[in-house]
Parts: sequence; C-alpha cells; structure tokens
Amino acid sequence: MALIWPVSVWSSYYVDLSPEKAVDAFSAAGFSATEFSDEHAAVLLERAKSLAGGAESAGRALRVYAADRGVSFPQGHLYLKVDLCAADAVEVLLPWLDLFLALGITAGVLHASGGWKLEAEERFARRAEALTRLTAYLRGTPLVICLENLTAPTAPRSAGELNALIDAVGGANLGICLDTGHLHLAAAAGAGDPTQGAFIRAAGSRLKALHIADNDTSGDQHLLPFGCGTVDWQDVMRGLREVGYSGLFNFEVPGERRAPLSVRREKLRYARALSDILLSDEFVL
Repeated sequence: MALIWPVSVWSSYYVDLSPEKAVDAFSAAGFSATEFSDEHAAVLLERAKSLAGGAESAGRALRVYAADRGVSFPQGHLYLKVDLCAADAVEVLLPWLDLFLALGITAGVLHASGGWKLEAEERFARRAEALTRLTAYLRGTPLVICLENLTAPTAPRSAGELNALIDAVGGANLGICLDTGHLHLAAAAGAGDPTQGAFIRAAGSRLKALHIADNDTSGDQHLLPFGCGTVDWQDVMRGLREVGYSGLFNFEVPGERRAPLSVRREKLRYARALSDILLSDEFVL
C-alpha cells in the first residue's frame, strides 16, 4: 500500500523570501506543509520584539496566514547555532519554543551540539541538563524536540548516541530526527550507523522527523535524491516502513536553491514527483 505521509520542503529553500511569500510559493506549488526554517523563525522573533504578545502573537499571525492558503508547519528547525552546553542555552531557546507552539509545530528539530572544548562526559552532562529543562518547559504540550544526527566527532552521529541522551533525560517531549545526508557522510567516515536502515531501526518509535537530503560523500551538499548523490534510498524507505514512521516526509535541500525563483518553482514539481516514487510500493520491491 502506497504511503501517504505529508510531503514538504524546508522553508529555507525560499530563504530569500519573507515567511509569508515562502508560504505563498509552497501553496502555489501544491505543498500543504513545510518545515519552518530557523532563518524564517529568526524573522518572526525579530518582529515579535515590537508586538504586545511577543513570539506567540508573531507565530499565531503567520499560522493563520498559512492556514488560509492551505499550508501548515508540522515541523520546524530550532536555532541552528545554539550551543547546548552554554550557560544561557535554555534562555536562548525558550522564545523559539513559544514561537513553535504558536505556529502549531509538533516536531522541533535541534542540534544537540556545542561545548567542543569540553571533555566528553561534561559535554554529555550539560546537554542532558539543558534538555531536561527544555522538556520540563514543554511538558503537557504537543511539541517534541527531535535531536538530529550530525557529522562532527564531538556531536551525536548515531542513533545509539541520540538514544543515550534521550534515556538520560527521559520525558515524553524528546524524539529523533534522521538527516540522511549527515548519516551518509558519517558512515563514509566509518562513524555513526553503517546504513540508513540500521539508524532507522535503532531509532524505532522515537523517530519523529526527517531531513531527506543526498550527497556524494564529498560534503554536505543537501541535494534532492537521484542527482549526483549516493544515498541508498531503498534502504531508507524500507526502514521507514519497518518502524511505522508517520511524520513529515521532508526534503532539506538548500543545495538546490542556487537558482532563480523560476527554476526553483520547477524543482518543486520534481520534488513532488520524487516523493510519489519514493513513497510508492513499487519502489521498495
């Protein structure tokens, strides 16, 4: 049976447009969902400084604007440059959580990184402490912080490392985001999980978000599948089916945005066609 997950493209694909114009562009291309980028979130948080309701008002206004155009934000990317080991990490992220709740985001992707100069045990402890405080703030809400696999040796690269951090924190507001491009690079370097399927199976029911991207292992190119990249997409799709993944099928492809708006519009048509193929029963046979 063909899968029917919501398909989206990370809104940073239109980083040069305002959040409203990006919504318009995705709506015109037939997308009913997008992962809200940290760049567009930063725009809203800047607006929020002049609004009586702050981040909540800015988020609600865009949520209504998007809903009127048939678009929602099931997934969003929290501040990319946050140092989760820094003393002010929680205070930095709290307005982002307020904004995401107002936008209706239920999967907030986060890099569990930072503290590069710390010893491994101290780094782990500080990350766990920050996540404990953040999930306590979210208790009783639908927003889940989804920890993303990364590529640096001082950051979590495998599902096992992400699971260990989640186990140390506990709580219902933590999950995992698989970045297929990051995993492809880590595996090529002999780190992380050896295959996409191995990561997915190890993440299991904790897998709540996806960054679908391809590369040829020479760098984190963030490309659509089946270009010059070499990710094993059948392995990805078999794994997702096996664990019963039900979140957003989200393309994180800023490598595809180096083109005029007219070309990017056509690439969205291609992304839609790719998703139809990847989600079909025939693809995994």
